[in-house]
Order: sequence, then structure tokens, then C-alpha cells
Amino acid sequence: MTDLAAPTPADSRARRNVVVLVLAQAILGAQMPMIFTIGGLAGQSLASNVCFATLPISLIVIGSMVTATPISAFMQRYGRRAGFFVGALGGALGGLIGAYALYLQSFPLFLLGSFLTGIYMSAQGFYRFAAADTASDDFRPKAISYVMAGGLASAVIGPQLVKLTADAYVIPFLGTYATVIAVNLLGALLFLFLDIPRPPVPAADAPKGRSRRELIATPRIAVAVICAMVSYALMNLVMTSTPLAVVGCGFDKNNAADVVTAHVLAMFVPSFFTGHLIARFGVERIMGLGLVILAVAGGVGLAGVALENFFVALVLLGLGWNFGFIGATTMLAAAHAPEERGKMQGLNDLIVFGGVSVASLASGGLMNCSGGTPQAGWTAVNMAMVPFLVLAGGALLWLMLRPRPEAA
Repeated sequence: MTDLAAPTPADSRARRNVVVLVLAQAILGAQMPMIFTIGGLAGQSLASNVCFATLPISLIVIGSMVTATPISAFMQRYGRRAGFFVGALGGALGGLIGAYALYLQSFPLFLLGSFLTGIYMSAQGFYRFAAADTASDDFRPKAISYVMAGGLASAVIGPQLVKLTADAYVIPFLGTYATVIAVNLLGALLFLFLDIPRPPVPAADAPKGRSRRELIATPRIAVAVICAMVSYALMNLVMTSTPLAVVGCGFDKNNAADVVTAHVLAMFVPSFFTGHLIARFGVERIMGLGLVILAVAGGVGLAGVALENFFVALVLLGLGWNFGFIGATTMLAAAHAPEERGKMQGLNDLIVFGGVSVASLASGGLMNCSGGTPQAGWTAVNMAMVPFLVLAGGALLWLMLRPRPEAA
């Protein structure tokens, strides 16, 4: 079994790119746990109605959804490096406007900054696909997993930066958003070392690939998109509400940051072996295991609101997301042709982050406006997972029981 530190000639370029993308995931990616830790709390302090507390996080996800297709098309034309620079610029602008909004105590301006942060989140979503661009078939699932594993460092760096910066100024969280600006400007320099060829301009007679309608009607693509959407949406639904639930149940901001740290660690630590598990047991089984773990996470969340429950539920939530989302990404990457990459990857992230947008919008309402207490809100959030798990589990079972095309 090939190791990342011992490249083969066929995958030497892919391994170099994986190193760059791992570092980008670790450094630039740290801004996402930072913002997700404090976004709801900052929104709660600025919004006139607490039901809108998580709206800033929802605007990040909506920004990611809206820009996914344009950024994918931009990368198809100008290359991954250019697209990732645009993402970092969006993250820096989002941090700048967010900081200024906190200074002015302006909730609408804070929402604008959150929307621009979504540009970075959208670009970060393509790190995993970029890892697969120059990889061989054997190395592809491992390349995707290694890049996702870069989030392990971001899981530690992000929340710890929140602890250091949240109260650095008189205005709460202003220092955190100033740090987000620096993270984007410095982290973008990593992309100077990325070596992914710009896609050639297609000749007039080159294959055009399938239409978006034909792509999404392909069974393996449809199921991959559904499972990716459900895994990501449910993770976002619960994670967005977690800081509000932890603080609302009598714990402090540092406890909330620690729970988010444990969650993000659980999201990315398994990435060191998820690719190997997929290669050994098959992508469908690993995706199914991820959905089962997400269901167990919801059960633990419903069992109580002790600090231990929050830790265990969020660790399981991260692990389930890892298996479900990396599995779905691997299935999708192998189900379309190179000339279909720009269309399919943009469509995938549009659908995935569309689902995540709905989840994040619902999260604040469920948490703050269901039953009148934090405990009742937390119960509503976890109960909301059930129909989506049924959808994804049913789709995956249908695919696994469906006759293979070559056998039909």
C-alpha cells in the first residue's frame, strides 16, 4: 500500500498538490470553525429577534451555494489556482466587513460580510476535487481523504484562536474577525505552489459530455449527491445550534469552543484511513456506516444536555459526516468524465449547499423558537435529522440492491 511520503512516479504531481491542499485546509480552513463557533453568538448579540441568531451562518452557506456554480465554471476556464485565490479574497472581504459591522453594531452589514465569507467556503469545497484532478484511480480516494484530513489542524487552530481573540477588544468577537482577515491573506500564498494544469480550451469537435439533466439522472451520481447533501446538511444543522445549546444549558463560551474542537477533530481525524476503508470495503458500505453513525449522534443528543452528551453527540456527528461525505465525494469523482467536471462539480455543490442552507436557516428557528427553552430547542434540532436520514438511507439501499448495468 502506497504511503503519502513515498510517491510513485505516476502520482508524484498529485502528491505535491495534496501537500499544498492539506496545508490550505489546515490554515485557511481554520476560519470556518472560528466563524461557526462565534457566528451564532455574535448574531444573537446583534439581531433584534433571537430567532435570527444563526442567520449569519445561514448567509455563509447561502453565499457558498450561490457561488458554487460560478466558481466551478471559473476554475474550469482559468484553473484551480485562480479559483482558490478568489475564494481567499472573498474570505478576507467577509472578515473585514464582519469586523466593521461589529464595530458599528449593524446586523444587516454583518449578514453581508457573512455572505461574502461564503465565497471562501464554496472555494474550499473544491479542495477535495482538486486533489483528485491529477491522481490515479488507485490514489484518488486516498488523495481526497488526505486533503480532508487537513481539517484536523484547522479543528485545533480555529477554536483556539477564538479563545485568544474573542475578548481581545472591548467589542466582543472583533479580534476574531480581524484574525480571519490575516488568515486569508497569508494562507492564499500557498496556492503559488499548486501544480494543477489549467483545463485545455476544448476544440469545436471535442466531447461535450452529458447535460446537467443527464448527469443528475445517472443513479450513482444522484445517490452520491443525495448522501453528500444529507451528510453535510445534518452536520451543519446540529453544529450551528451547538454553541447556542451549550451556552443556553448553563455552560460557557470556552465549553462551546471545546465541544466544537472535538467535533471538528472527529470530522477530520478519520480522513487518515477513510480512503483505505473505501478501497477495502467499498464506497457504498462506508457511506452507509456514516449514515448510521449520524443517526446514533442524534440519539445521544436526545438523551440529555449534560456536557458529556454534547461532546459524544458532536464527535459522532463529525465521524458520520466524514464517512458519508468523503464516500459520496469519491463516488461522484469516479462517475463523471473530465469534460463534465465543471458542470457536475458545480451542480453537486449547488445542491449540497442548497440543502445546507435550508438546514442552517432552520437551525436557529428550531433552537431558539421551539418550546421556549434551550433543552426543547436542542431536542427539536436532533429530531429534525430523522426524515433526511431516511431519504439518504433509502437512496443508498436502492443503489446497492439495483442490478449492475453490466449484469443487466
